[in-house]
Amino acid sequence: MNKFCVVTGGTKGIGRAIIDKFASQGFDIVTCARNLDDLSILAKTISKQYGVVVHTCQADMSDKTQVANFAAFVLDLHRPIDVLINNAGYFIPGKVIDEKEGALESMINTNLYSAYRVTRALIENMKAKKSGHIFNLCSIASIIAYPNGGSYTISKFAMFGFSKVLREELKPWGIRVSAVLPGATFTASWEGVNLPEDRLMKAEDVAEVVYSAYSLSGRSVVEEILIRPLLGDL
Repeated sequence: MNKFCVVTGGTKGIGRAIIDKFASQGFDIVTCARNLDDLSILAKTISKQYGVVVHTCQADMSDKTQVANFAAFVLDLHRPIDVLINNAGYFIPGKVIDEKEGALESMINTNLYSAYRVTRALIENMKAKKSGHIFNLCSIASIIAYPNGGSYTISKFAMFGFSKVLREELKPWGIRVSAVLPGATFTASWEGVNLPEDRLMKAEDVAEVVYSAYSLSGRSVVEEILIRPLLGDL
């Protein structure tokens, strides 16, 4: 049976690139997103291209109930989970002192709580097999505050802390935990920005680094993956 990879927010950007990479290596996939049409297209494209099974579930990862429904969907597949990639998240630009009311709650719900809740729901599956790898998509904003980063930066600092805690807690079960801290990457988050595309990283490059970290033997773990555009941060 193929290995099994769970990716939240998998229809676009880095999540989609990660699905492509793991599917190309023979992994069956389960993922979620808000848009049902995008999920249908993803499932058909990936399964046809790589000959793997792709399970999809419509879910808004900012909503606690829908997060729980996605986790239940995954568990109902009765598959040992080899890789969990907490990727779901989004960015609203603004300053903490004057950003729109609710920005912090919204981004904490999506960027942090979704990963917290999915991990808690699925971890017994991984502990039972005493192996696995969890990747948490953090950001360069997890370690550096920058203008107009606002509550997004707060949420990503918290996500990095979450990763560090998980790393310590899961050592006894042989489960590796890696925090991924990408700089500016060419995804939908940068649509409309007046910058040349080649100034941003490719989502595929992030996916390659993630898979390379996974490919190490179980005796080693890459705790942090920091990857920036060649010319530095924007």
